[in-house]
Amino acid sequence: MTFDVAADAYLRFMGRYSERLAQPFAALADLAPGERVLDVGCGPGALTARLVELVGAGAVSAVDPSASFVEAVRERLPGVDVHTGTAERLPFPDGTFGAALAQLVVHFMTDAVAGLREMARVTTPGGTVATCLWDQEGDRWPLAVFSRAVRELGPPAPGEGRPAGAGAGAGAAVRAGVGADRLADVFRAAGLAAPEESTVTVEASFAGFDDWWEPFTLGVGPAGDHVRGLDEVARTRLRDRCAALLPTGSFTLTASAVCVRARVPAPPG
Repeated sequence: MTFDVAADAYLRFMGRYSERLAQPFAALADLAPGERVLDVGCGPGALTARLVELVGAGAVSAVDPSASFVEAVRERLPGVDVHTGTAERLPFPDGTFGAALAQLVVHFMTDAVAGLREMARVTTPGGTVATCLWDQEGDRWPLAVFSRAVRELGPPAPGEGRPAGAGAGAGAAVRAGVGADRLADVFRAAGLAAPEESTVTVEASFAGFDDWWEPFTLGVGPAGDHVRGLDEVARTRLRDRCAALLPTGSFTLTASAVCVRARVPAPPG
């Protein structure tokens, strides 16, 4: 899935969470200064920026299928090697990087196992492949309140079936693909044995309800598509239900991500 929206819209929707997540997630790669690293599904560059701080722009490459995000990263982070492309077909030779990371991306891959295999292919033996996803199954993710409101208002939108591996709860309006509960299994299926799993929790603060709600109206991802697909009456009902579920005045929410990393095995023989 691609996010055919302006980079600023995505940052307003998810950036206050993803930028806070980038620091502890990047630490999982144990990068040395100057070590080459790849950001897969870089979006507008939340993780990419953190990697530049760790190893320098000349040692960082990034790839994303959305042209608007690729251009945003090029403008934001000069010196980073940025490409348009997908995880399933990475435009790099074997063993190019010491680490390949994918933040909040695996559930949007067309083929998550193929994507992880490609990340392992472009990483040197002994190097790190790491991914993370919000804990949707535990309802500890940035869209938990929105998801609850969608479920309560029902009926589900047309086509809102339960995606394979997504777990119980809201359907395609708010989630897609592989869930965090299956992330380690995807690593094993991709030939990355002994994956290590951990959880990271971050906070995001909002000036009030409007500050929280407005990004949902920008058409970003499945949630944004869902909101834009509602008529005015249904949209107002959803907005009002979300407001009732949140505190009044300013507030802070937490979200947790499941992180998995593994070392790339040496080739047989």
